[in-house]
Amino acid sequence: MSRAVRLGAFIITTLAMLAAGIFIIGSKQYLFTTTYRLKAQFATVVGLDPGAEVRVGGVHSGTVRDIQLPNKPAGTITVLMDLERSTHDIIKQDSVAAIETEGLLGNEYVSISFGSAQALNVKDDDTIASQPPLVIADLMKKADGILDNVTVAAANLGSISGKINQGQGTIGTLVNDKKIYTQLDQTTVGLRDTVNHAQAGVASFQENMEAMKQNFLLRGYFKNRGYENSSELAKNEIPQLPQAAPMKTFTFESQQLFERVDTAKPKNQKSLRAAGQFLADTEFGVAVVVVSTGSAGDTQKDLTLTQARAMVVRDYLVGNFSFDDAQLKTLGLGKGKGPASDSDWGTVEIIIYPADTEAPTQTSAVNPK
Repeated sequence: MSRAVRLGAFIITTLAMLAAGIFIIGSKQYLFTTTYRLKAQFATVVGLDPGAEVRVGGVHSGTVRDIQLPNKPAGTITVLMDLERSTHDIIKQDSVAAIETEGLLGNEYVSISFGSAQALNVKDDDTIASQPPLVIADLMKKADGILDNVTVAAANLGSISGKINQGQGTIGTLVNDKKIYTQLDQTTVGLRDTVNHAQAGVASFQENMEAMKQNFLLRGYFKNRGYENSSELAKNEIPQLPQAAPMKTFTFESQQLFERVDTAKPKNQKSLRAAGQFLADTEFGVAVVVVSTGSAGDTQKDLTLTQARAMVVRDYLVGNFSFDDAQLKTLGLGKGKGPASDSDWGTVEIIIYPADTEAPTQTSAVNPK
């Protein structure tokens, strides 16, 4: 083989390797893929660099295109991310971006959570919510402080133990003097009887407290469970649904909207935005928040729970969207009377009726026309 042929083969091989390298790097940086851009803002990016991975559900789905510092000291750092177009249906406006680390001391990357099914899709150049990153250096400082405190406490404990063994102080005398121990033991027997009576009293008190919780008569005291008093629960309630055919129904699993199976304390209320926006944009006659639980549980407790959940959903819609709140009613169905659900949590429906529909009253429910 001549020298010219060998040189030509070397040049062709080198160009092929260069083209392959450009293709691999370009694919990783999404240079040859259709993408869209999102933003997230952080107080600190803890070492995140441009070109870092963006993962959606743990899968590499994008790259950090740029990191922009704020114009003011009190501002936030903006992270610009290019995402694969295929992620557009799972990243929603309620998705959250977080900066995470591979292992304890690995590279930083951006993780984006899935959005909820009811949330609106993100648009190109939207800014999504973020959560503060975990700073390993701060954790190490806290750990060092804890270890220092433990060391000091251990030294003090050793000193105290030595004095007790030598019979110094009140505890040292009690431990080393058997006569005092015998007297103390006799006193303890009397105290044990007193404690037993006290425990019985505490048990009775707890039963009374539980009864008060079930009655829902102390407005605000048990508000951390999401309930209000009985008059508030029934304030906007109707006895039954209107006879007219609904124009629109929004259905949610209660597990999407509430923290626990036995409480009306809300979570993720942003899932209700689509329903609230429909109420604000549409002329309607009456809308009803209808809540039911699963088939298990106590009938009366579940009835009160559904009334409380309906009230909580109504309060959110009235407080965040502009429409006539007199048109929004509630109906707590109780146990197992709503749409079928896969769990004991039950369902929440927002049923919206046409403009000429009126809400049933107690009188019309008893004596229908």
